[in-house]
Amino acid sequence: MAGRLGRAGKSGWRLVAQSLSGRLLLLTLLYVLVTEALIFVPTIARYHTSLLQNHIETAELAILPFTEPGGNQLSAALRQQLLTRAGAAAVMLKRADQRELFLVDEMPMKIDVTIDLTHENFFGEMYQALDCALSHGNRILHVISATRIKGAQAVEVIIGERPIRTALIRYARQIVLLGLLLSFASAFLVFISLYLVFVRPMGNLTRAMTSFHENPEDPARIVQPSSRRDEIGIAERELAGMQRDIYGFLQQKARLAALGTAVAKIQHDLRNILSSAQLASDRLASVDDPVVQRVVPRLVLSLDHAVALATNTLRYGRADEAAPQRRQLYLAPVVAEAAEAALESATSISFENRVDPALMADADPEQLYRIVLNILRNAREALGEHGAITVDASRSARVVRIEIADNGPGIPEKVRERLFQPFAGTTRPGGSGLGLAIARDLARVHGGDIELVSSDAGGTRFCIAIPDHES
Repeated sequence: MAGRLGRAGKSGWRLVAQSLSGRLLLLTLLYVLVTEALIFVPTIARYHTSLLQNHIETAELAILPFTEPGGNQLSAALRQQLLTRAGAAAVMLKRADQRELFLVDEMPMKIDVTIDLTHENFFGEMYQALDCALSHGNRILHVISATRIKGAQAVEVIIGERPIRTALIRYARQIVLLGLLLSFASAFLVFISLYLVFVRPMGNLTRAMTSFHENPEDPARIVQPSSRRDEIGIAERELAGMQRDIYGFLQQKARLAALGTAVAKIQHDLRNILSSAQLASDRLASVDDPVVQRVVPRLVLSLDHAVALATNTLRYGRADEAAPQRRQLYLAPVVAEAAEAALESATSISFENRVDPALMADADPEQLYRIVLNILRNAREALGEHGAITVDASRSARVVRIEIADNGPGIPEKVRERLFQPFAGTTRPGGSGLGLAIARDLARVHGGDIELVSSDAGGTRFCIAIPDHES
């Protein structure tokens, strides 16, 4: 039984210490208790001083009749009775030229502590109060204070510490109990306020994020933002917007996946159809009819475009693109090989490879080749029959930058905004718009990117950035 209670207590403590609301409660209690502790010591110090002052004033009242004219005629028994009620063993009145001593019985043999209230400061009061509270109460105090008795400079009282300590401890207990009550009440109110304003909304946000993470394709799990205008309300609205965007992206991805599956299924049939059409076009090419000879080139070109579009679409839609197998390689041969493939039949287009033969890049050879090839093909298509292409490269710290420039007519402004979007960033009839999209994806897999540096009537310049692999 005790073991179960112990485990339950530990479990409850972990729950409180690890939850946001539990930590808030503990911190609130701690801060309020620290504040009460800081107030407690000055409070009992002030009360201790007031107790001493009360004894001084009572002693003054006790000796006051004896300081007036005719006071010497009062009996010794009356004097002793008044001093006893004042709780003083002796009272001394200091004048400019003499000291008057008023004894109850006889002067104590030993003075344990002297407290001078005429020169006491705030920190001294706190020290005296703590010293009194921590003592056993058996000491004899010698208290010095200013006096209001006419003609006297100060009054000194010899008193026992026990009644003062008893009253101080009783008062301190009351202050502690009241402080604890106020602390817990304040902590509870602060906790409830913060819980309602901050913790509970944050808990709702956390649960909404967790629920959405479990099934992001369920639109019912998108958080419903409140009408709050503070930071919590902003967070709710931003979270709802983000969840809606993610839900939309997932729906789009699902549709694209279904489309890719459908395209993959018809690939075989499409190739057979295109193969049959190509065989028919080859036979037609042997016919001497002038009309046929005029139509066949356009037919062959259309079939080539159809085959290229199907191939590029399937390649872009592959979800299993291999991770780059990076290694250090010389860049100039890769550029030369890509240029040879891209400009194979473009005899009227000049190409200049300005890459330093000693420059090396940290990349996947095949994927880097495809990146450069796609951009060179775009440049060739932009030039048409005549023009020039140049390739420069340089290293800056741990990044290799490859710049490919042509002197073509430039890219239209409306195309630049969607240049890297698949099926959108092309102005060439029959183009798929996938070349730049594929190239950028491959560059980003390497941790780099491709950007359009400039494009105007004087030509177009692309920059490929390939950073070194973080080892």
